[in-house]
Amino acid sequence: MAVIPLPLTGSGVLGSDERAHCDGGRARALSREDSVLLTHADGAVVRRSVLPGGVRVLTESMPGVLSATVGFWVGVGSRDEEPGMHGSTHFLEHLLFKGTPTRSALDIALVFDEVGGESNAATAKETTCYYARVLGTDVPMAIATIGDMVTSAKLTDADLEQERGVILEELAMDADDPTDVAHERFAELVLGDHVLGRPIGGTPEDILATQAGSVRGHRDLHYRPENLVVTAAGAVDHDAICAAVEQALADGGWQLTPGAAPAARRSSEAASLTPVTGTHVVRRDVEQANILLGCPAYPAKDERRYAVQVLNTVLGGGMSSRLFQQVREQRGLAYSTYSFASAYSDAGYFALYAGCSPARAREVLDLLGAILDEVAANGITEDELRVAVGALCGSRVLSGEDPSARMSRLGGAELVTGEYHDLDETLRRIRAVTAEQVVAVARDLAAQERTAVVVGPFDEI
Repeated sequence: MAVIPLPLTGSGVLGSDERAHCDGGRARALSREDSVLLTHADGAVVRRSVLPGGVRVLTESMPGVLSATVGFWVGVGSRDEEPGMHGSTHFLEHLLFKGTPTRSALDIALVFDEVGGESNAATAKETTCYYARVLGTDVPMAIATIGDMVTSAKLTDADLEQERGVILEELAMDADDPTDVAHERFAELVLGDHVLGRPIGGTPEDILATQAGSVRGHRDLHYRPENLVVTAAGAVDHDAICAAVEQALADGGWQLTPGAAPAARRSSEAASLTPVTGTHVVRRDVEQANILLGCPAYPAKDERRYAVQVLNTVLGGGMSSRLFQQVREQRGLAYSTYSFASAYSDAGYFALYAGCSPARAREVLDLLGAILDEVAANGITEDELRVAVGALCGSRVLSGEDPSARMSRLGGAELVTGEYHDLDETLRRIRAVTAEQVVAVARDLAAQERTAVVVGPFDEI
C-alpha cells in the first residue's frame, strides 16, 4: 500500500534521489534521480518526472498490454475564464483540432484513423485534456500530433467563424436534452454565484460574442509549460515518453527553461457557497419530468470523500440501491433513478435524480428527499455497507485494467489531489469506511437546505 506525495519542486517524492518499490504493502528505497517509480504487484510501473519548463510527465507501464492512452492536460477550465471570455476554454478545445502550420484538420484526423486509433478532447470546469488511444508502437505519433496541436494551433479568424456554428449546434443539442438541462440548471443553482456554477460550454450569447483575439489570448495565458501535465498508461516507456514530449514541445517553439517549477495547484480550502434553494421548474414540452434534488457537499480532497462514495452507492449506485428499489422496483415511478457526487478543488455537491411521469413529479420529488432523510435518521445496515464496499472495490479493480482509466487517474493525482494512491491504498480506504461515518455524512447533507430542479411540461409543481 502506498500514498505518494507529488511535490511541485522537482520530482523525487521520497527524498531527492529515491524512488519507491512497493511489494505486498512494503516499501524500500531505490536509487534514481529526478523521478518516481512505483511498482505494483501486477508489474505495472508508475513514474513521474518534471521536465524543463515545469512540464510534468507521469506514466504507468502495464505489462501484457498492447495499447496505450496518452493525455495532454492543461490546468485550465471554464472556472478560469474572465468576464467576456465565457466559453473560451471549450471553444479553444475545438479549435486545436482545426490545424497547425504543419498539419491540417484532415491530417490530424487521418493520422489516427489509419492506425485504428482514436483521439478526442474534454473540457471540464477545472481542466482541459487532449487524449488519444493507440497501439503502443504509435505512441510517438500521438505525442507529436497532440504536442503540435497544443503548442501551434493556428486559431485563425476563419476557423473560429466556422467552428462557432459547430459549437452553437452542440449547445442546441444539449438544450434539447431535458436531462442535460436539469443538470446544468442544478449546478448553477446549488453552487450559487461560485464560478464553478457557470456552464462549461458557455451560453449561445457567449459564443456569438466570442472573438478570435480573446481565444488566442486565453491560449497564450494558460497554455504554458508550467501548466502542462502529460500522462500515459499502457504499453509505454517512461524515458521514451519524456523524450518525445520534450521534442514535441520544443518543435512547437515552447521555451523549456531548465529548473522551472510547475504551476501551483488550486487551493483545496472549501469555498463558502450561497446556493439558491427551493424548487425551480424549467418548462419543457417533454413526455417525462427530470428531477434533481441535492445540496452542496465536499471538495475533492476532503477526507469524507470515501464515506460519500459509500453513501452514494447505498442510495443510488446500483440495482440494489435504495433509490432503485423504492422508486422503481416497489413503486414503478421511474425507469432511471440514481444519485451522484461532483467534487472540485474547493467545492462540491451531492444530488439524487429520477425521471418520471409529469403527473407523479411531486410524489417522486418528495420521495427522493424522504429516502435521504431515512438514511440520515436510521443509518444503513451492515449488509448495505458490505454490498457498497464490495461494489466500489470491484469497480476500481475492473477500471484499473483500462489504460484510459489509469491515464485519467494519473492526471487527477497530479492536478487535483497532489498525491498518488496505488490500488491497494484506495481499496484499503474504501474498506475502512464505517456505517457510522456514512450516517454522519448523510446527516450533514440531509440537514442542509436543498435545491430542487424539475424539467417538465409545467410552470410549477
